[in-house]
Amino acid sequence: MKWLILVAGFGLSLAQHNPHLKHGRTSIVHLFEWRWADIAAECERFLGPNGFGGVQISPPSEHIILNNPWRPWYQRYQPIGYKLCSRSGTEAELRDMITRCNNVGVNIYVDAVINHMCGSAGGEGTHSSCGSWFSAPHEDFPSVPYSSWDFNDNKCHTSNGEIQNYGDANQVRNCRLEGLLDLALEKDYVRGKVAEYMNKLIDMGVAGIRVDACKHMWPGDLQNVFGRLHNLNTKWFSSGSRPFIYQEVIDLGGEAISAKEYFHLGRVTEFKYGAKLGTVIRKWNGEKLSYTRNWGEGWGFMPNGDAVVFVDNHDNQRGSGAGGASILTFFESRLYKMAVGYMLAHPYGVTRVMSSYRWDRNFVNGKDQNYWVGPPSNSDGSTKPVTINADLTCGNGWVCEHRWRQIKNMVKFRNVVNGQPHSNWWDNQSNQVAFGRGNRGFIIFNNDDWDLDVTLNTGMPGGTYCDVISGQKENGRCTGKQIQAGGDGRAHFKISSRDEDPFVAIHAESKL
Repeated sequence: MKWLILVAGFGLSLAQHNPHLKHGRTSIVHLFEWRWADIAAECERFLGPNGFGGVQISPPSEHIILNNPWRPWYQRYQPIGYKLCSRSGTEAELRDMITRCNNVGVNIYVDAVINHMCGSAGGEGTHSSCGSWFSAPHEDFPSVPYSSWDFNDNKCHTSNGEIQNYGDANQVRNCRLEGLLDLALEKDYVRGKVAEYMNKLIDMGVAGIRVDACKHMWPGDLQNVFGRLHNLNTKWFSSGSRPFIYQEVIDLGGEAISAKEYFHLGRVTEFKYGAKLGTVIRKWNGEKLSYTRNWGEGWGFMPNGDAVVFVDNHDNQRGSGAGGASILTFFESRLYKMAVGYMLAHPYGVTRVMSSYRWDRNFVNGKDQNYWVGPPSNSDGSTKPVTINADLTCGNGWVCEHRWRQIKNMVKFRNVVNGQPHSNWWDNQSNQVAFGRGNRGFIIFNNDDWDLDVTLNTGMPGGTYCDVISGQKENGRCTGKQIQAGGDGRAHFKISSRDEDPFVAIHAESKL
């Protein structure tokens, strides 16, 4: 019997590693700070038709409203309750979005903030996204309800109740992260309230949950909460499907807490991935693309089956979070497109693409003083809609990297080559590299300061292929470079170091 229970528990956690992506889709896009109405429209007009698998949405729970600084993005990470009205919209709009996205094969993953409530300096009143009253100084959140009994104050033994030393696992998990009121997740009552919040979303049709700040919670407490979660809604998911769980754990090494403590619960964010890839693409510290032949676990990353990977995320694109200055973002678009292209071509991990908004950076001593700036908004603080320009880019200050031709087409590349091995590696011992994915796709990069001119075995069937980076196949014709593969699979590639995008990608469905 003991053996049976063990196996059943193991099966449960493995199920939580499965993102339940539909019909050959492979990637998630983070539509950071988008309104629910805009996400619903984007699923129907763009994400569904272009093969995106899912959307990570910003936290849907009721959050504090901050005036100083004015409406920062991080107010979404300071919940005051679990009502489903937020800066992104109402509960009805959230439900409509989940339904409409699911109906076109695009999953919704919720960003859930369950480690803490708002900051201790959050004051008292109704300055919240649904207008619920709360009191941060008294730890009173009646809309849940939580009271001072439900927080970890008595378990933290630092002088000011804050995390002071990341070398002490007890502090990291029992003390306050940057003043945020730390929930006592070992209490059955708190676990029940958190599970109730998540289950409401699961019943509405979400496919899974990105769990914020997992390093700051005990794995045993999370295991208890995840064990209470419902199976996914059978209107869109097969019977018995468990919610996909991916946990934010920043582990660059050298701390008391490591990502592997969370592998049995679900996937984990691999922050080393973007930090290292940025260093390689920037050619810092003597790194070269040719060194990535064993990219993935060979670089000391977590096991493939446990990883969610990304070039940048909403934290580290603005200097908070992990990775520092090596992180590539839309601000360095040429290098960024190469990094995202590499990630989407490589088989390691479940891939997440970032979709951002612009803000005016102001660096003082290497730190962006404007890192706090919230999404494009009107004078009353409401978020501006995402408008779509005639050329299919976005307006109103939304960047929409996921709509960039090179990124959109690499999302499709990953779908086409899914399940195929990493093959036919070539490099010039510097920053020109190429690799295939079985006989379904091939990609080649020139990140050197000189031109590339080489004939390589692509592993692809003979024929003419459209490069999906410089253009794409439209009505049977190619708007970009054409690549001729011989009957032996060999093809000639020329990439100038001055090309707008110094890489070329072909796949089975870009054949003319």
